[in-house]
Amino acid sequence: MSSTISVTLPDGSRREYPQGTTVLEVAESIGKRLARDTVAGVVGDCLVDLRTPLVADAPLRIVTARDPEAGEVIRHSAEHVMADAVQRLWPGTLIDAGRQDHSEKYQYDFRFPRPFKPEDFEKIEEEMARIIKEDLEFERDEVDREQVRQLMIDRGEELKVERLEAIPEGEAITLYRHGSFVDLCRGPHVQSTRQIGAVRLLEASGAYFKGDESNEMLQRIYGTAFASKKEMAEYFARLEELRKRDHRRLGRELDLFSFHPEAPASPFFHPRGTIVYNGLLDLMREKYLEYGYHEIITPQVFDVELWKRSGHYENYRDDMFFADAFDDVQDRNNSIKPMNCPAHCLLFGGRSHSYRDLPIRIADFGRLHRYERSGVVTGLTRVRTFSQDDGHIFCTPDQIGSEIEKLFDFIFEIYELFGFDDIKVFLSTRPEKAMGDPKVWEHAEKVLADCLEERDGVDFTINAGDGAFYGPKIDFDVHDALGRAWQLATIQLDFQMPDRFDLKYIDSDGAEQQPVMIHRAILGSVERFFGVMLEHFGGDLPPWLAPEQLRVLPITDAVMEYAEQVTAAARARGVRAELDRRSEKLGYKIREGEAMKVPYLLVIGGREAENGTVSLRLRHRRDEGVQSLDSVLDRVVEKIENRSLEL
Repeated sequence: MSSTISVTLPDGSRREYPQGTTVLEVAESIGKRLARDTVAGVVGDCLVDLRTPLVADAPLRIVTARDPEAGEVIRHSAEHVMADAVQRLWPGTLIDAGRQDHSEKYQYDFRFPRPFKPEDFEKIEEEMARIIKEDLEFERDEVDREQVRQLMIDRGEELKVERLEAIPEGEAITLYRHGSFVDLCRGPHVQSTRQIGAVRLLEASGAYFKGDESNEMLQRIYGTAFASKKEMAEYFARLEELRKRDHRRLGRELDLFSFHPEAPASPFFHPRGTIVYNGLLDLMREKYLEYGYHEIITPQVFDVELWKRSGHYENYRDDMFFADAFDDVQDRNNSIKPMNCPAHCLLFGGRSHSYRDLPIRIADFGRLHRYERSGVVTGLTRVRTFSQDDGHIFCTPDQIGSEIEKLFDFIFEIYELFGFDDIKVFLSTRPEKAMGDPKVWEHAEKVLADCLEERDGVDFTINAGDGAFYGPKIDFDVHDALGRAWQLATIQLDFQMPDRFDLKYIDSDGAEQQPVMIHRAILGSVERFFGVMLEHFGGDLPPWLAPEQLRVLPITDAVMEYAEQVTAAARARGVRAELDRRSEKLGYKIREGEAMKVPYLLVIGGREAENGTVSLRLRHRRDEGVQSLDSVLDRVVEKIENRSLEL
């Protein structure tokens, strides 16, 4: 074995080091400033401790506080500082385990005689600040099992002794120390406590030891940490923005939808929310005419044999709702549909087709039901009943490229309407649990890859093993106004289901051939898209989608007759207009209109009524001044008809 290794740095340069050189030592060889700022390393794709010895040739990236990965290491280190602070303040407190995911938070569980209080948080944060100021170095020791057992027994850490038993034999066991604090830990950690720039404790709760309710209740503290106070301030500002944009909150405040325990994870859309929902469907129906789709309606309940034939029963039955009375039958005979594709295969197979008929594009807004576990359902973004803008294309093999090209046009056109301009594309390949011949999969994956490579301006990433069980797919991740990624559109190429349903068409030589089936959705689940869109706009829906597009605000009852005429004129132009008849002050009415995020507020006083004008206020802006009614309505109608994002 060579006594030297080659390290490849991000700029492509290579450096030779003795085997066993640590990440920090590499940083020191590059420069003192880099070494001082180092908090971890990335070897290949793996985040590692800066004390990690390098034993083989590898690419290496030094992680400093400016890098995205640094936050995880800083929070993990702050986690240890928090536990140290608790033990310093309350000697004899036993610690259990920290958190595995440090992307945003850290946590520790403690054997503590009572729940932690807000005043405890203040003391703990002050003690953490003192520990950080001490600039204590984190030390990593790889030790054998018996050494750790004896150490924890000597320290009275009986919870740690029990945790030690869960570490598999043969796995490396590491301890991390700073000052007098020591804990079982895999790391990674920063160089010293000085690299923890800002900490804050968030909340406390009870937590069963090992997550088992038959075990004792421990006390858990959550916190977060950053490299600087500025970063922490930005984080909490972002959290506040997320809170304000939370679609569940907006749905309640804007009277769009609600949930009720009698129908778990199944939304009730109120009249205002139904306007928005139908606006999305109307958009898709309009585009279906342009792109050559035929809308169909298919049943809700099917014989289970259909799902066995399609392969869904074998691969998807745990997520299906069944429609049988289990007290009366031994077997499941009927199910509520979780997807539309098998029904569309039945429809295609119900009559003969010539190659001249293809491609056949069908769309279905049928309601679907899937059993999502209670622990994962979240507002509209994860529900048990929903509708998709679902479509399937049956085509010949040589039509695949042109059909996918049209789908790209369709998808990007729709997303542009919502201001989604940061879109990432992924090619998802054969999963471990897949139907059909691997050679067919290989061919299907190549077809999709060729389509992507031929599309100008579209870069894509391979998402290995994430295809559907019946075929590879292209997924589109849309980034919202806060930069969060949402997987929405999908294009799936399927050679399996046409074979299972024995679908045929007659080619130009009179021979039977099997069509290719393309599954596609653009909005995806309409419910999920509703939630994503609502958060993207922060509730400020564009005029064409706003449930109430215009509100008329008379200052006094004396102008009510003219206000009614203005409202009627707006409605005659197809605008969703409401009249605020309440005997409230104008300021109150304006605040109410703003709170309900109405795009256009038309204020009417005596002068406006006398002159046949209105005073226009745009959502979240100052008064636009007195204008003629016709010019205001022309503006409103133009923005609605063009589906403008602007007011």
